[in-house]
Amino acid sequence: MLSAACLWAQQFRLYLKEGGWHMVREYQVVEDRVRYYSTERSDWEEIPLDLVDLKRTEAERKAREEEEKKQAEIADAEEAFERGIARQIARIPVDPGLYYFEGGEVKEIRRATLKSVASRKRTALKILVPVPVVPGKASLELPGQHAAAALAGDRPELYFRADWTQRFVLARVKPKQKGEGRVVGILQAEPVTKMSFFEFDTVDIFRQQLQDNLFKIWPTKPLPPGEYALVQYSEGEAVDAGEILVWDFRIVPAASAR
Repeated sequence: MLSAACLWAQQFRLYLKEGGWHMVREYQVVEDRVRYYSTERSDWEEIPLDLVDLKRTEAERKAREEEEKKQAEIADAEEAFERGIARQIARIPVDPGLYYFEGGEVKEIRRATLKSVASRKRTALKILVPVPVVPGKASLELPGQHAAAALAGDRPELYFRADWTQRFVLARVKPKQKGEGRVVGILQAEPVTKMSFFEFDTVDIFRQQLQDNLFKIWPTKPLPPGEYALVQYSEGEAVDAGEILVWDFRIVPAASAR
């Protein structure tokens, strides 16, 4: 099949002025005749020059060569892209987590400690691994005013290796109105069924699945400086049946990253 494809790529039409053509591999003008190699009969043949439409023949042949060159360039670019992706995949650790590249090195964003705070008494109930059963609403909070990981640039490329395939979002993290800490979102649990539902201020992202459990994530629009978090969770399941996992980071100007 490969040999046939290569042979076909070498063929082109030698057009005749009366409307027909010969399928040829090459040709040459010799005085008042055109000598060509017929791929149909696998032999050299000749025809009067006056019968051949060389202008149309050359125009189509050059157009075809340009198209083949363009397709080859596209194929080379796709192959280079695939090689680049393969190199990136090979460098991402096999352990579940959130990673990014900085200065050519792979760095990990540590998983944050998340807690649920009841909306009425504002009392910390329990670390959310697994999520406690909290009838009603509770805010999902992180300690401190800023995430430890600082990423320079407004279009970070993140690599998320999940250990369980559930829903995940990129969310804006907001400071608490009172006291120290940051709010990732709101958890609402129905008191009877104990089913969980979440409210996040989500960021629109592109996601590319590189492997079964590895995703490349980046925002569709530039991110302003601030606090963000990748949140992995199960919605619509019993609250005490799964985990809510959070990896937080902040976007800072390039000169401020450290």
